[in-house]
Amino acid sequence: MFAMLKSAPLLWLAVTGFAYLLAEKIYHRARHFPLLHPVLVSIALVAALLLLARVDYADYFVGARPLHWLLGPATVALAVPLFDNLQRVRSLLLPLTIALLVGGLVGIVSALGLAHLFGLSWPVQLSFAPKSVTTPIAMALSDHLGGLPALTANIVIITGVVGAVIVVPLLRWLKVDGDIERGFALGVAAHGVGTARAFQLSPTAGAFAGLAMGLNGIWTSLILPLVLAFWPH
Repeated sequence: MFAMLKSAPLLWLAVTGFAYLLAEKIYHRARHFPLLHPVLVSIALVAALLLLARVDYADYFVGARPLHWLLGPATVALAVPLFDNLQRVRSLLLPLTIALLVGGLVGIVSALGLAHLFGLSWPVQLSFAPKSVTTPIAMALSDHLGGLPALTANIVIITGVVGAVIVVPLLRWLKVDGDIERGFALGVAAHGVGTARAFQLSPTAGAFAGLAMGLNGIWTSLILPLVLAFWPH
């Protein structure tokens, strides 16, 4: 009976949704404590349940696939708040461009530098390099350049969760409290997870995070091969 229940079509979809709602409630009860971010807690809850129930990730993914399908429409929907802030984007085009170019480059160089410092192999370094862009782009870049796409996917998720947890407290400590600045930083550094966190701050922060996420994916795709061509390995 339990085996039949584990293979129920919508079971893991419901479990994932319930885990996130529970994690969000814990987050609010904890007064938005950074280490209890809903994405991080919901991942931990689902992972623990899969381990206890001895369910393979592939079986879980089949049940939760509708959430994966919704990633596309959700990404396209980011254009709506961005359109509402189009005038602000035009007026801030130069500083946003500089922030994107510097932030995207620092994301690549810092990943390669740390991986090289700890003596990781070249394929692993390649897997770390696109850590700050959204998962489909990062995996495609990793595969094309000779990295390990599966490792890249995990690094991207970890980067997003860590970025969503630390960026807002870090910017608060640096006395950066503007929605535009915080949103753009979250989008550049923490891609989709950071964008979701930015929408919790305000629609404006979410709009600029979505803009940064998309542009950083394009910028990283263009600049990463050039950086690797001059990187010692």
